[in-house]
Amino acid sequence: MAQDPYRYFRPEAHEILEKFSRGILDLEKGESGAATIQHLLRLAHTLKGAARVVKQSEIANRAHAIEDALLPLRHSPQQIGREQIDTVLQHVDAINSQLILLAPATEAAALAPGKLTTEEAPRTIRADLAEADAILDSVVETHALMNGLRTAAQGVQQLTRLADLLVSQPALFAPHAQDRSMRSSRRFVVAEELRRKIGGLERNLGSLVDQMDRELRQLREAAERLRLVPAGNLFTTLERVARDTARALSKQVAFKGTGGDIRLDARVLDTVQGALVQLIRNAVAHGIESSDERTKTRKPSVGVVSLAISRRDRRIVFSCSDDGHGVDLEVVRRVALQRGLLDSAASELGSEDIVRVLLRGGISTSKTVTEESGRGIGLDVVRESVEQLGGEVGFRSTPGIGTTFEITIPPSLSSMEALIVQAGGNSGAVAIPLHAVRATRRLEANEITFAALGASIRYDEEAISFVPLVSALNGTVWSPKGNWAVVVLAGANGLAAIGVERLLGTAKIVVRPLPQHLVTSSIVVAASLDADGNPQLVLDPDSLIAAARRGCATELDTKPTKRTVLVVDDSLTTRMLEQSILESAGYDVDVAASGEEGIERIRSKRYELILVDVEMPGMDGFTFIEHIRSDAKSRDIPAVVVTSLADPEYRQRCRDVGAQGYIVKSEFNQAELLSMIKPMMAA
Repeated sequence: MAQDPYRYFRPEAHEILEKFSRGILDLEKGESGAATIQHLLRLAHTLKGAARVVKQSEIANRAHAIEDALLPLRHSPQQIGREQIDTVLQHVDAINSQLILLAPATEAAALAPGKLTTEEAPRTIRADLAEADAILDSVVETHALMNGLRTAAQGVQQLTRLADLLVSQPALFAPHAQDRSMRSSRRFVVAEELRRKIGGLERNLGSLVDQMDRELRQLREAAERLRLVPAGNLFTTLERVARDTARALSKQVAFKGTGGDIRLDARVLDTVQGALVQLIRNAVAHGIESSDERTKTRKPSVGVVSLAISRRDRRIVFSCSDDGHGVDLEVVRRVALQRGLLDSAASELGSEDIVRVLLRGGISTSKTVTEESGRGIGLDVVRESVEQLGGEVGFRSTPGIGTTFEITIPPSLSSMEALIVQAGGNSGAVAIPLHAVRATRRLEANEITFAALGASIRYDEEAISFVPLVSALNGTVWSPKGNWAVVVLAGANGLAAIGVERLLGTAKIVVRPLPQHLVTSSIVVAASLDADGNPQLVLDPDSLIAAARRGCATELDTKPTKRTVLVVDDSLTTRMLEQSILESAGYDVDVAASGEEGIERIRSKRYELILVDVEMPGMDGFTFIEHIRSDAKSRDIPAVVVTSLADPEYRQRCRDVGAQGYIVKSEFNQAELLSMIKPMMAA
């Protein structure tokens, strides 16, 4: 296969044109001055020289024409007019057309034939992905070979120890000689030199392996970032779309882009670009009013079209908004009925219905057909792009305020900050998106509460579901013994705690899609490579939270199935707190505000445990316990004193009256309470 003669020229030219378009648009908005003109002249000169090197005279002549257009403005950029801007941009578009013709046959075939449209112009997001992947694969393979080199280094280390052992044995060199003569023997000198050489080899090899490891890590990070492209590379193209559409329709529009620092797979951006171009064009053509109309409704004469790119959980959201007059639902319904795209019985359309109808194509609310609108085919591109990416489209519109289309897609490749954890058992390290992590902490076994719906722990004054990560991943039975490292996650459905063996730290990872044939748990959504090139799973926080809320089996049947408890305390706060804790643990709880009320409840119902305060009006807690111990029906009910009194004499009094436990309110701990009463309820 013949070598591509323009393989280096095309990327350089695309990059220059991207910078050029950005600068020209800034000049048109009055955001730049003489320095920008000078910068653009240098870019045009660079492009002209590069084009002549590869014998592309047409591109060189266009670049020279751009120089001629800008040169008079070098010292007076404020004099630049729309005609000059249009002239320069026409040259830029013509150069882009020529660059497409210079592309290899396979790449050129992927581009739409015919007239070059705005969305086909600055294709700076089109990276040479095959080469980037090849580099990354080579780096990963080399890093894997490093493990063999590290093993060899360990072997040299063992040789050093053997050489040390050899030199330290005098009898091996001169069994019958004195120490001094032994050291002068030839065999000893050779052994000493051997030890010195091996020691030097060990130090040098170890240092070299460490240095190569660092360099390969840096190279791999660079290769992974090369595989990704900043989403902001879309902004210049989309601003051109907004500008050119507005000019054609005699409207005034400003484009705003945010979230451009998010880096995504170039293929994703390349695919979504077409959809966004159509949405921007529709926003200008159908949403933004003319300047006169906007003035009549007390809006600024210049309409605003914006694109906000953001992360929402593990997905990427492209939110395209305008501040126009909104979508007329009645017009959409009428046109859809006329063209047979909607059942006549549908008298009302909600947002979801509007999206479905509009994305079918064949609907336009424009009264005239122009280059920009009126054919009803633009949103077909949006639908096809979103379907290709496995995403979805959201829609909301407010009359007189504006319209927002929201494209939500799963990134096939993206970078993110992640918490790396050791799941436990035979599981390797896994990654949890850092944006979902609210806290980490150490957890002791007695802090875990068990109830009918599963295990839970206390976090920020509330009970949240708990599950070990190993159990969530493979459904294995787990034991409530031992301590855990806990990761508290926040998701769309609230909070949950995930138990792991170890926290390994945070890292910036490149997320890769799982192979299509690979069937995994819904918790596993992607994969990444660790520093040594080993694959590690990337988990979905929402699915982890759902797994925790479903609950998992344990080795011990610790589930207290509706055992009855009576709480006796004159403090409403204390009663409600204890009732909440016990009910969340699966107990059936009654409350009494005094000792006398507690006695009445015991006469009418059998309880399996009683929590009682000491200092209460009327009958105090000690008297209450003495009373129930004197009654044959209640004398065997376990009783726990919960009091603010911490003196030893009160603890002794507690034992004397027959209470089985004593908890001081100032030291109150949920886990301690549940751990204390569990054996009492076992019978």
